[in-house]
Parts: sequence; structure tokens; C-alpha cells
Amino acid sequence: MKRAAIVLASAIAVAAIGGCSSTATTTSTTPAATPATASAAPTAGRMGSGGPPSDRGPGNGVGGGMGNGNGPARATTGAVTAAPPAGTVAAAAWEALMSREGEYAAAASYQAVIAKFGDVEPYVSIEAMEQNHIQALTRQLSRFGFVPPANPYAGTIAAPADLVTAAQAWVDGERKNVALYDRLAAAATGDAGVTRVFTNLRRSSLDAHLPLFEAAVKAGGSLTEPQMAELGFVRH
Repeated sequence: MKRAAIVLASAIAVAAIGGCSSTATTTSTTPAATPATASAAPTAGRMGSGGPPSDRGPGNGVGGGMGNGNGPARATTGAVTAAPPAGTVAAAAWEALMSREGEYAAAASYQAVIAKFGDVEPYVSIEAMEQNHIQALTRQLSRFGFVPPANPYAGTIAAPADLVTAAQAWVDGERKNVALYDRLAAAATGDAGVTRVFTNLRRSSLDAHLPLFEAAVKAGGSLTEPQMAELGFVRH
């Protein structure tokens, strides 16, 4: 992966902006295990100071460019609500967060790898990006009056037996995540905020996460800090 490709990825802004809802064609989903199997309890994920450059946006806030230019986005607080009605834009955002190809499941899987193997890259950096992605979707859901639960996958996913297997599983997992956003794109048509978030999250998976996992497979399952830096990622 060349630095130029990562520079392109650095333009990805996980924007969480306001807007009006519109109809869509999707349904909410329930949790199921992803590239790994259920059982092990992962430790809490680690947050960087804004995340790698690939997830930084044009906003003035920290935490990976999560804002709309006016500062950092914050997780929605309040009582957890039921899933949005099927066929709404909010249901599409809920699916992006809650489905087995979505952001909650990805974060829990990365946390499981970190819990088993330690602070290995690219998992530490990508897990920090995932927290930004979760916040972006949570912020969009809050626009529609919905509050998702805490990550239901946390503590239910076991890491693969070795890092090469884990990295290969997430080469496949990131491709499935891209396909998820391809499918949900039509559901968000007409809502600028959700469309922008979906577009940015898809690009992050395709242009940042996927190349890192592909490099990790070739490197024996993980990346050193110099290897991460060569790809354009520097831990803060």
C-alpha cells in the first residue's frame, strides 16, 4: 500500500451532521458473531488522541473528524430505545451499527484480538477508528430520536487462534463492511447526513482498514510501528 493511497484515505471525514429523515428500504438486525466465534471476554478498546489520519475529517473537533466542523461529536446519552421502524433512514443507520457486518461487531472483534495478543497493530489503531465510526452512527440516530444500546457484541467474540488468521478474517470482514454500505446507500437516499456518514465509513473500510489488514497478512499477522508509519499511520 503506497503512502498516496493513505493520503487519499486521510481525506475521509466521518461527518455526523443534522438533517431530515426520509423513507428507506431496510430492516433492523439482531447481533450475531463475526469473523471470530463467541465466547471470550475482550478488554475495553483503546482510544487514540484523534485516531490515525485516515479517519480525520474537516471539522475542528478531535476524535477523528467526527464533527460537522463545529467540534467533536459525542455519544448519545439517554434511555435506550427500540429499533427504528423498518423502511426508514434511521433503520438503515441502526443496521450499520448493529448488524454482524457493522461497526459494533467490528469493534468487539478488534478488542478481542487486542485482549488475546496485546497492543498489536493494526488492531489498536483501527479499533480507535471504530469508536469514531460508532459515534458517527450514534449521532445520526440521535437526530431521529433513537438511542442504541451499548455494544451487544462486547465480550461475546473470541479472537482467532493466531494473528495471520485474524488478519485474513478481517480482510474478508472489511470487504463485507463495504458491501453493507453499498446495500444501505439506497436506503439513505434523500438524507444528506446519513448519506455522508455511510459514504465516509465505506471509504474508511475500503481505503484505510482493508489495506492495513492486507499488509498485516503479508507481514505475518501484525504490523510494527515503522510499518504502520510507512503506510501513513502514526500512533498519537
